[in-house]
Amino acid sequence: MKKIFIGLTGILFICLIISSCHKIDVPVTSELTPSVFPITQAQFEEASGPVYIAVRNDYSGSYFFCEDASTDEAVLPTFGGNWLDGNKYVELHRHTWTKDNAWVNSLWTYCENIIGVSNQTLSIFNSAPTGAAKNTGIAEIKAMRAFAYFMLMDNYGNVPLDTLYGNTVLHTNTPRAQVFTWIESQLKAAIPYLPTATGTTTYGKPTQWFAYSLLAKMYLNAQVYTGTSRNDDCIAACDEVISSGSFALEPMATYLQQFYPTNGPSMKEFIFAIPYDASVTSGYMFYARYDLNRNLGIKYSYSGSTAGSYVDPVMNQSSGNGLINNQPSGPRMTTASYYAHFDDPNDIRNKQWLTGPQYWSDGTPIMVSTTNLGYNQFYTGSNPTGSYTYALNITPLVDNSSRNGASSFDLGNDEIAWNIGIRNIKFYPDYTNTISRNQNNDIPIFRYSDIILMKAEAILRGGSATLGATALSLINQIKAVRTTSSPLTSVTLDDMYSERCKEFAWESWHRNDMIRFGHYEDSWGLGKTNTDTYRRLFPIPTTGFQSNPKLVQNTGY
Repeated sequence: MKKIFIGLTGILFICLIISSCHKIDVPVTSELTPSVFPITQAQFEEASGPVYIAVRNDYSGSYFFCEDASTDEAVLPTFGGNWLDGNKYVELHRHTWTKDNAWVNSLWTYCENIIGVSNQTLSIFNSAPTGAAKNTGIAEIKAMRAFAYFMLMDNYGNVPLDTLYGNTVLHTNTPRAQVFTWIESQLKAAIPYLPTATGTTTYGKPTQWFAYSLLAKMYLNAQVYTGTSRNDDCIAACDEVISSGSFALEPMATYLQQFYPTNGPSMKEFIFAIPYDASVTSGYMFYARYDLNRNLGIKYSYSGSTAGSYVDPVMNQSSGNGLINNQPSGPRMTTASYYAHFDDPNDIRNKQWLTGPQYWSDGTPIMVSTTNLGYNQFYTGSNPTGSYTYALNITPLVDNSSRNGASSFDLGNDEIAWNIGIRNIKFYPDYTNTISRNQNNDIPIFRYSDIILMKAEAILRGGSATLGATALSLINQIKAVRTTSSPLTSVTLDDMYSERCKEFAWESWHRNDMIRFGHYEDSWGLGKTNTDTYRRLFPIPTTGFQSNPKLVQNTGY
């Protein structure tokens, strides 16, 4: 099987056990008591299921939008009245969000849910009989809880540390530096009990290499989180992964295949990935819904689209020869400033973008049928409903240049508008799923290329070089398998930033990078000019205060 799924039956086991723990005066009638379940490794894996389900639920949703749509990497404009959605996208793009922004609220809920389910699971594991399986099970859940706290700390700064299930005492915010130290201690304590194996047996679960990767990410950003740089610690954590010999860089020929719907445990760059399955209703991985141009459903077999017996069907025609043109929503695109990093014509990573004239596989231009007014909402000719057919051409988004006014976030509601914006299809539309818009593409959180580039950056920022590597040799190690262009002869932090833009597009690290490199207050896209540095943190959202009135709001909000 491509995917590894933690046993969903674990939910039932946990519910049975926990239900017997709340009312101590009620006799236990289930045989599934802490003394007999979980005991074996398989049982601990089954009981861990809800934690991994919680991690999967909204990573590709609220987490993506907060990490990427608050940067110059991704923008989701409006098209007439389409995708206004309570201004949650424009607020992210222009850095004008409040504590009521829907994405800011849902990201907080997502992280807190993982933490809550982890605490609940740990309360069961702690009561289980001692043994190696218990030690590993506890270490894995603590590592996933640490990851959730990392996301919470990274996005909201000072956050409450709630680590005991059933504790009704409300906690106020813990200073960010203390949360950092707590996460660090949790990961270090877990490492000896985490598995070292890679591949099918540990896919989608934390290993020692996951813990070292998360530590490296924290140390690289330690100046931001704590005010003290930890570059040598970042290098040491990266060296643990490098020296394991368990991972390797994909060559140019297979780089993009890492993100296909057929990806999985065989991907040799994947240190940790979230498995998605289109048949699971809580999967919610449908990047193609947002990223695929509306007129490319048939070409990319989107959600059951088919050309029927047409050889080269004309888009938007609704009858004849079995034509089914299921339209993706298609509103998400990148900005000019982000796409400018893709300046090497020999780089395989250019192929993740949809831009320019679009063709069928035989080289024939893709044609779209509409009306004069449907093509151009500003059409003033004598026949607005007359037929109009054009060759599909995806044009770049021009900064501060909406057809509805330079300051408008609205691109219009016609074919011209819907074809504006270079789109990303790195997580290739799922041609294997014909019944829904869910995708089978697993999402990598940590890849080996990130380890290489984090180490290079830490050296460039003053850390000590190790294992015979330099910042220049490490970045050229990446370039050697991504482009046929000549290697760099020198490297700067600007080079490092640009390389990370190329390598990790659509992988939800760009906000983290922009803050560390000092670019989060830049201007970009459709009216982003706000330079408030306090927006490097999101506000504690309304949902947070509703559940915990002891919280203290972040400065500036």
